[in-house]
Amino acid sequence: MYKLGFFCIFFASSLSIDAQNTALADSIVKYQMPSGGWVKNQDWQKGADLAYISKCMKTGIGSTIDNGATTSEMKVLAKVYAETHDKRYRDAFIRGLHYLLDMQYANGGWPQFYPARKDAKYASRITFNDNAMVSVMLMLRDVAENKDMYAPLHISKSMRKRAMAAFNRGVDCILKCQVRKNGRLTVWCQQHDEVTLAPVPARAFELASLTGHGETVDIILLLKSIPNPSDEVKASIRGAVEWLMAHAIKDKAIERYQREDGRYDIRLVDRPNAPLLWARYYDLETEEPFFCDRDGIPRKHLEDIGYERRNGYSWLGTTPNKLRVKN
Repeated sequence: MYKLGFFCIFFASSLSIDAQNTALADSIVKYQMPSGGWVKNQDWQKGADLAYISKCMKTGIGSTIDNGATTSEMKVLAKVYAETHDKRYRDAFIRGLHYLLDMQYANGGWPQFYPARKDAKYASRITFNDNAMVSVMLMLRDVAENKDMYAPLHISKSMRKRAMAAFNRGVDCILKCQVRKNGRLTVWCQQHDEVTLAPVPARAFELASLTGHGETVDIILLLKSIPNPSDEVKASIRGAVEWLMAHAIKDKAIERYQREDGRYDIRLVDRPNAPLLWARYYDLETEEPFFCDRDGIPRKHLEDIGYERRNGYSWLGTTPNKLRVKN
């Protein structure tokens, strides 16, 4: 898990504010980008990449919602403001809120970076990867409903109304992005084209595909949290869960073992009655699981890709079990 995300989970559980936490909030305020967002993967308290941040500040590019960036910083600011009432933290939070609202596409989707990066085509794509869009939507809904840590911020009614409208547009986008196969609802891709909404690739090993765990589960849980859902939302949930049930990997488990050369590795082994597994990626046409190395070539078996990607990516997971999918 990225550093700031880990810290925020710890921080949110803390009931007191100390000098260390106000120092963290001060650092977050200091390195807020001109756009109102933040760069990703920073330890604001111990070891932020100041050279990278300086470059981003000069170019205006680098703000993102990837890996929990921006929403994580905003949660810290809201929490510290509730305890200190330091206006700087509220002002920075409001700037972040404007950033999240301004970056949303008219079709309801959110790109990974805003302003867009020219050196990475995937940066402008509608991004479900790593819970990016869902995290933004959940925050906006909580802001709109004046929940928990956001109530002390006294956000204006007009801004909260705008946040709720953005959430609702996001739901519409999610429903339109859901992949259909022969008229049957399936699941989602990690990223979708910002114009056509079609599934699209990201990095070389992240091919356009049907996503079997992680992102799809996050989307389903968000949809399930909607009170009085429409028939379209209900159908979306039902279709996605049915697809997951039909594509679960049974009687298999991920095993970590030590090889003869001393390195640790992972493999898929037989294990009767093991918790259901799902692949991260399923082929858009065949709907079969696949694994991919940095060469961009899909392969049928985990052991068919190199050591670095095999061990450096979450190819298989059990997260759909959160939906109480039974064996």
